[in-house]
Amino acid sequence: MTVAIRTLTGEHDLAVGIVACLQTHGSRANWHPHLHLLVTDGGFRPDGTFVSWPAHDTARLTEAFRRAVLRLFVRLELFDEDQAASMLSWPHSGFHVHTAVWVPEDDRAFATRLARYCARHPVALERLTSDRTARAVTYRSDKSEGPTAGTETVDPLEFLARVLVHMPDKGQVTTRYYGW
Repeated sequence: MTVAIRTLTGEHDLAVGIVACLQTHGSRANWHPHLHLLVTDGGFRPDGTFVSWPAHDTARLTEAFRRAVLRLFVRLELFDEDQAASMLSWPHSGFHVHTAVWVPEDDRAFATRLARYCARHPVALERLTSDRTARAVTYRSDKSEGPTAGTETVDPLEFLARVLVHMPDKGQVTTRYYGW
């Protein structure tokens, strides 16, 4: 992905790097579709030189992403234009861009942990317990507070059904690479 950047010294084509991971699960293996993006904080010139960008405006990124998704949904005929326009007036749109995690330039170990987090599985076995007598499965959230914290106990078949909805179809790609 190449973007044209206008600087004080003229316009430059910069190639950004993006890894996009689609996740469908939340902290308790519930249905919660969202994207994790690892994005360079700048771009590469054709000669390979890296050019940093200033910090991003999270509110503007959130709004740009929201509008892009709604345009896509209209184009795919999932929404009509009136529905999309109506959603733009909602005070709480359901869209959020989180830019608080930055990887230090030479911290390969942290970058690897972050990438693994972005592409993680919907179920962590160390958070799963079962009670054969009660025929129940308990799954513990990785969050200690907030609306997704705590545990949930369900019938084993219910838990299996919950996990199966996160399995991508054969050939479906859930991680994509763009740009540099």
